[in-house]
Parts: sequence; structure tokens; C-alpha cells
Amino acid sequence: MASVSAPGQGGSAPPLAVQRGIVKMVLSGCAIIVRGQPRGGPPPERQINLSNIRAGNLARRAAAGQPDAKDTPDEPWGFPAREFLRKKLIGKEVCFTVEYKTPQGREYGMVYLGKDTSGENIAESLVAEGLASRREGIRANNPEQNRLAELEEQAKTAKKGMWSEGTGSHTVRDLKYTIENPRHFVDSMHQKPVNAIIEHVRDGSVVRALLLPDYYLVTVMLSGIKCPTFKREADAPEVPEPFAAEAKFFTESRLLQRDVQIVLESCHNQNILGTILHPNGNITELLLKEGFARCVDWSIAVYTRGADKLRAAERYAKERKLRIWRDYVAPTANLDQKDKQFVAKVMQVLNADAIVVKLNSGDHKTVHLSSIRPPRLEGDGAQDKNRKLRPLYDIPYMFEAREFLRKKLIGKKVNVTVDYIRPASSATETVPAFSERTCATVSIGGINIAEALVSKGLATVIRYRQDDDQRSSHYDELLAAEARAIKNGKGLHSKKEVPIHRVADISGDTQKAKQFLPFLQRAGRSEAVVEYVFSGSRLKLFMPKETCLITFLLAGIECPRGARNLPGLVQEGEPFSEEATHFTKELVLQREVEVEVESMDKAGNFIGWLHIEGVNLSVALVEHALSKVHFTAERSPYYKSLLSAEEAAKQKKEKVWSHYEETPVEEVVPVLEEKERTANYKPVFVTEITDDLHFYVQDVETGAQLEKLMENMRGEIAGHPPVEGSYVPRRGDYCIAKFVDGEWYRARVEKVESPAKVHIFYIDYGNKETLPSTRLGALPPAFSTRILPAQATEYKFAFIQVPQDDDARADAVDSVVRDIQNTQCLLNVEHLGPGCPHVTLQFADSKSDVGLGLVKEGLVMVEVRKEKQFQKVITEYLNAQETAKSARLNLWRYGDFRADDADEFGYSR
Repeated sequence: MASVSAPGQGGSAPPLAVQRGIVKMVLSGCAIIVRGQPRGGPPPERQINLSNIRAGNLARRAAAGQPDAKDTPDEPWGFPAREFLRKKLIGKEVCFTVEYKTPQGREYGMVYLGKDTSGENIAESLVAEGLASRREGIRANNPEQNRLAELEEQAKTAKKGMWSEGTGSHTVRDLKYTIENPRHFVDSMHQKPVNAIIEHVRDGSVVRALLLPDYYLVTVMLSGIKCPTFKREADAPEVPEPFAAEAKFFTESRLLQRDVQIVLESCHNQNILGTILHPNGNITELLLKEGFARCVDWSIAVYTRGADKLRAAERYAKERKLRIWRDYVAPTANLDQKDKQFVAKVMQVLNADAIVVKLNSGDHKTVHLSSIRPPRLEGDGAQDKNRKLRPLYDIPYMFEAREFLRKKLIGKKVNVTVDYIRPASSATETVPAFSERTCATVSIGGINIAEALVSKGLATVIRYRQDDDQRSSHYDELLAAEARAIKNGKGLHSKKEVPIHRVADISGDTQKAKQFLPFLQRAGRSEAVVEYVFSGSRLKLFMPKETCLITFLLAGIECPRGARNLPGLVQEGEPFSEEATHFTKELVLQREVEVEVESMDKAGNFIGWLHIEGVNLSVALVEHALSKVHFTAERSPYYKSLLSAEEAAKQKKEKVWSHYEETPVEEVVPVLEEKERTANYKPVFVTEITDDLHFYVQDVETGAQLEKLMENMRGEIAGHPPVEGSYVPRRGDYCIAKFVDGEWYRARVEKVESPAKVHIFYIDYGNKETLPSTRLGALPPAFSTRILPAQATEYKFAFIQVPQDDDARADAVDSVVRDIQNTQCLLNVEHLGPGCPHVTLQFADSKSDVGLGLVKEGLVMVEVRKEKQFQKVITEYLNAQETAKSARLNLWRYGDFRADDADEFGYSR
């Protein structure tokens, strides 16, 4: 039995000092802990043992470090005595006198409920209820002792408490310190509130609770939050984290030894996760709101009362910089309110986690969806190393994710709430460089787009460090959506076979385009999605029914051409080319359209009409003065619409018609006369002739630089020869290659069929070769194209048509190879063309025209051009052609074949 007493004292003793405090905890039926008032931190506290009475000891668990020790059970009536005091005193103000203090520092005295000694005497109340007895052997020699003896006799007479019949074994609790299967135990409660008493507070968010009525003693961690803790290392005192003591006191002062209800929500190791409900409020939310705790992702998902409430409470503390958030800086603190939240129109979907929006100012901005990761390629086993990766079609579910966003968002207005700005990052060995990213929550019609994407299994949620605040403002909803997607086996989480998109890219493939053309012509109007806009009139389309990509040119119009980078030349864009591109992008990019294919050009691009929601794009461009009508439109059913649109645009004198005059005929003549053919021949060295009669040349002026670079490079390679097989070629890489002469040259990898068959292009000479990778090596940085650009430039003969017939073309190529390969010539750029500039070439000694010579020999035909500045040259070429025709040379040996067979042979007059 717990027995406390004070020695007998004479009546002449001075009165004892009365002290006051608040009861923090009841240790047993005869011992309490009293605390003072908090002033700037947790208050002081002291244990007071009640004098002259004894009550039953409470159960004690065996010490963990002593294997032979056993658990000690409750003594009869010990727990009822503790409960009597707990319900009467916890949180109440009491006054007490200390009558005696042992050498060990234990204090004994009298405790009264209230502010002075006129209040209820706690020891007397215990004795009166039969929950404590007077200490044996005490003599009733003062009024207090007499009163206790009198009350004890009354309790015995009334058979109260320990004086009742029986042994009192029914008051002994069957305490259960461990649970064999905590998860099963939690599940059996079905998240219904369980009555409990909080027996101990370890820190602000972890308590020890006694579950009633079965007396399970369990550790409960508050779901969804974590308070600062007390760190303890071996043989060292506890070290509290900042605000750990304050958080513990906050919870203690509200919950310790209070009657509460606990909702058991989940299980983590042997600890139970739960929410403690008290009539005065939810301690989890209070701790967050006061800045004593932070939300934790791993357990917030099991919180049954709405994770959004916890996030809101945490946000409240952050905004006010309370306690643990005293140094907090919001991720969007440096943004103006108008930049944090705005409405914008979606113009484009990038992959599956970013969109381009148009702001009210007209500017375009790229916005990334917060806290989600788009589908990505897992492993690289299935990817063909020789084929370029097309993420949209080759990464599983990327196409479905992009299409979901495209159909839902393109052209619509959305609400954008910026969550954080991810700063730019530099590249590492495994991660590419990223520019600064604006990450936001994007919603339309009250639907969070990222959440919808994740719930369909078309994206995953990024996991963060606990202290990383750069995340979505709806992060918990994203986690819940992902959990649903995993449970239902949606998208990326499905066990089914991954969808495969076999999309043929026939843009620029003349042979495939020729096969496909009749099919598209017969189809009439076909459905398509605009994947990319190259310029105002040139687009890349995805044909969903045909599952192919095509390049599409708008028919019937002449649209300003954009800037182009060509070898050795930079062609500036025509006026209003950028405006035309922007107009087309705004109207059709990533929209569903209908196309009518009429024909195709030499490069395998289809030509036709494009309609979007009843609008003909060609007509729209003309209407907005961004294109002119081309004469080829005369045969089309849209010719009248185009002409009327052009007339209206001319009258407004805007954009391409800004300099339009009503009588332009007079102006045309002098303008044409001013433009003359420029003959500015420069010396070049011809290094290679291709099978289609293109040729590569080196500039004579930079020849010495190339020779010096080659000499130095070979010297370095001789000193540090590449290890055979150490170089792994990748398409597009610059490298060094060993030619048949045993020397090393700079090259570029064109294609990798296998390690034994690598197609390379010699960048300084123009010739191509197929080599094993063992004859390749890494290009030393000191000899890269930054030091000296590739010296071989590709050109094509101007004013001539190359024969389509293989034998006739081979004759022309052989003649040119004999005449000019590996010789110095003079070159003049006449005009630009698709792929490379068109030029005339002269022999260095005789100054005679090489192309004209081919015409004279009947090896090629003349390509007639209408530009006035070329008329003199064209006339000379046509006269030479007539001479060859009369002499029936080569192509003309059977007369003029063009009239009947031009289409068959691919010639045009």
C-alpha cells in the first residue's frame, strides 16, 4: 500500500504557508503533480503526496532491461481511488500546505480544492468514500486526525469502497500492454470512436492512452502531423528540438488524464495512428493552427476528418509565422497577387504535365502542373537504339495523357493558381538541365486537371522531403486520387498490356507519300489533329484513322516565308511571316480539323485545304492580310472566296497589302528592272559529287585552316590513339573516322545499324561511308566544329533538271565527276531552294559554265525560271538545249520525248 504521513506536531507550531497551483496529473490515490502558471514557456511543477493516508498502488509494467522482472498488478481499490481524484482535480486550481519534506525531497501535505483552505479537503474526501485509509498506528491527537478517524468509521459502517464485502478484486484492471496484431485490432474498431484516458504525453503529437473498457494501454500517434520531438542519444540527456517543450505542454494541458474519444485510423509498426476527440476541439488541428506541428504526407492520407482541414490549419500558422514557422517564406512570396492567381486561355499542351496559356496581356506563358510526373519510359530494353525516340507515341500512356488534356483544355479558359516556382537547374550525368518552371494548380469548371489526370492513371504524384514546401496546394487530393487509380488498376497502374501506338511519320518520305496520296484524295475530307505549326501555311498533322503523321501545305495562297538557316547562308524571313505563323497557331494548333488533300510536292508534302469549325484556313489568312492568293487557286472551288477576301484586305491596306496601290502595274516595271542577277564568283574546291547531281565544295580561302587543323588533329591522335571499341556511336554525334587511306578525318554519325555497320558522313569532304565502330573514335574537343565549322557545303546546279531515268542520270553524274571532282572551280549562288542553294559553277581556267556544258552535251534539261534577272542566262541555256536536241545528243537521241512521256519520266517543260 502507498503510505504517507507526517510526524506528530504540537499545537503551538506556526501556521503552514498556503501555496496554490493547478493539478496536472494524478499519480495515484494519494499523490498528485501540481503545476504553476505558464510564463513564456512550460511552467514549473512539483509532486505533492497526501499526508496521513494510504491508497492502493497502481499497476506497474516490468522494466524492459530486466528479463526476470514481472508486471505488478493494481492493488484493490487503487484504480478507483486514482479515478476519483482524476475526475475531481485534473485541470482544477488547488491550494496546499507542505507539512513535511523527506531528505530525498519528497513533499507531504494537505490539498484543498479551490483557492484557500476552506475548500474541500481531498484526503478527507478519499477516506469518506472508502478509497483510502488512515495510516496505521497514527494517534488522533489533533482535529485533522480526529476528523479522518471519524470519516473512516462512517465509511466502514456504510461499507463503502475498501470496507465493502469481498476482496475488491473486481477493481483490479486486466491491463494489456501489448497487442499481438495491431492492424487487425485497428480494423476491428471500424474507425468508431473509442473511449479512452490519456495517461502520458511523450511529445505534442504522441501519447499513451488507456482504451476503455478493455484496458488496452497503447501508444497513439496523431494522424497527419508531427510535433518537434525530444532527441535522445545513448548516455546523453534529452535535447529538445525548438518548441518541443511548448508543444508537449500544449497537449498536456488539454489532454493529460482527460476523458477523450480516439478514432483509431491506421497502424505504423506497433504504434497506432489516430485522432483524439475532446469536447473542446480536435487537438490535431489546434496544434497545427498554433504552429506547434507540421503536416506529414505519410500519415495524412489516413486522417478521416479531411486532410484539407489540416492543410488549412497549417497554412494559417505559416501565414502568421507562428512558432515553428517563424522563419517561413512562402514559395510564391515574391509574386504579385495578379501573378499568383489568374485566368488564361490554353493554347497548347506540352507532353502531359505542362500547358502554354495566353494571358490577358496577350503574352504566352508555360505552366507546369504542380506535383505530378507524366508517364516515362521504364528501362531501355524495349527501345530500338537505332530509332529516334518519339516520346508522345513511344512512352506508354503519354499519348493518352496528352489527348486527355488536349480534348479538355485546348482553346478553353482555365483558372491558374501558382503554387511554387522551381528554379533553373544545371545538367548532371543523369538529369538534363531545366529552365525555371512555374508550377501551378490548373482548374476548369471546378475540376483540378492534375487530380483528374492522376485519377485516370495517366500521371503519378511526386514524393517530397518532409520539409519541402514546394508542392501542390492540393497535394493530398493528388495522393488520394493516385491511391484510387492504383486500387482500380487505371492507366499506368493497370496489369493489362500497355497500349502501343504505331504511328508512321511519312512527312518528307516521297515514296510513302506517293503511295498514300490517292487514298487521301479519294477520302475527300479527312479528320486530323494539328500537331505542329512550322509557318503560316505549313503544318504537321496527325491523321487518327490512318495513324500517320504528314506535312501539309495550304493550297491556293502565297504566305510570307519565315527565316531559314541554310549551309553558309541565313535567309531572313519575309515581312509578316511571324504574324502569319502566330495567327495559324492560335487558330488551329492541337485542334481537330478537316483536310482535303489535292496533290503533293516533290519533297513528299501534301497540298490541300484545311477547315476548322467551318473556317477555311487559307481564306482566313488572306482575309487577315497575312497571305496573297496564288494563281494555282483558280481551279479550286474556293477561288471566289479567296478573291473576295483578298479584295477586302487590299482595301484596308494592312500587313502584306500595306504598300498596295490601286494601279500597281506602273510600279512593277522599274522594280523588276532594278533587280539584276548578281555574279559574284568565289573560288572553291569540289570534293564530292552525289548520285542526284548535288555536290560538296570547300572554300579555298579556309583551305589552309583545314590543313593545319587536320595536321594537328592527326598529331594528337598519333600521340593518344583511341582505344579500339571504346567509342559507342550515336546518331548525330561528331566523331573521327579512319578512311581507306589509313588517315583520320572528322565525321558525323548518320545512322547506326549495328556496331559493325555505322553510316558516317565526312563533314569536311561531303563523302559518305559505312564503317565498323572499331574504326571510329571520339572527336577531341580541340578540333570540334566550334573551332572550325564543317568545311564541306552542299550545292545544286541552277537552271537544270536532273534526269529521272537512272541510266541518264548516271551519265550526267559521270561526266561531272570526270570534269570537276577534286578540282578548283568558281561558284556563284543564284537563288535558294529546298535543301540547299542553287548555283552556277565555272571552270577555273576557261571560265566556261559547267551546267551549260551539260546542257550542250544533252545530258540534262533546262529548268525554266520566270524571274526577270535570270532571263538572259535562261535564254542561253535554252539555245544550248535546242542545239543538243538538233544534234540528237544523249537525252535527245530519240527526238523530243517530253510531249507524250513527260509525266511518265517525271519531266516538265
